[in-house]
Amino acid sequence: MFVKWRMTNNPFTIGPDATVPEAIEVMQQNKVRKLPVVSNGRLVGVVSQSDIDRASPSAATSFSAGEIAYLFSKLKVSKVMTRDPVTISPNALLEEAAIVMRNRKIEMLPVMDGDNLVGVITESDLLDAFIELNGARERGTRLVIEADDAPGVMARLASVTGAEQTNITHIAVYRGNLDRSLVVLGVNTLNTTELERRIAEMDGFTLKYRLRND
Repeated sequence: MFVKWRMTNNPFTIGPDATVPEAIEVMQQNKVRKLPVVSNGRLVGVVSQSDIDRASPSAATSFSAGEIAYLFSKLKVSKVMTRDPVTISPNALLEEAAIVMRNRKIEMLPVMDGDNLVGVITESDLLDAFIELNGARERGTRLVIEADDAPGVMARLASVTGAEQTNITHIAVYRGNLDRSLVVLGVNTLNTTELERRIAEMDGFTLKYRLRND
């Protein structure tokens, strides 16, 4: 799945010369915590709620409340934004975006097609994609099967589902540090009694969990 299929198109943006209160208003009105900062059509930074929090006056300041409010009202986005933000291509895979966001500890990536900002990809977008890829909301059954990590495992499972006239809708394999693999098999039926029986009779497979979505 590509970034361009899950990104938010035409994201809300702010200019570097806008004030911080203006950025806060845009974030609050549109329920976002980060804004790409665009100047003359070019991405120059990203401003986040955490950037604004860091720029907020300390309670220990010697300024009066009125002076603080005045200074804060004049503070420019360019003074608090993160410059030269990490970006990603719309043609990158979602897992590439996930790795970048996890390694950099960031919640949003601007999506750039050349010099053009075409969208943003967020943690919420990645979670939605994960749910979709695993078919977690689709009608049917998801079976978690412990299997030997050996050639031909998937072919054997496919032969059983085929014999039962059951369509495989989703499939994922988790290895991690386990001695055996966990195969999450999504099928298009709620009645998996016979399928489970046949899997249990096969060498090298152990049914660990069942989740039905009706």
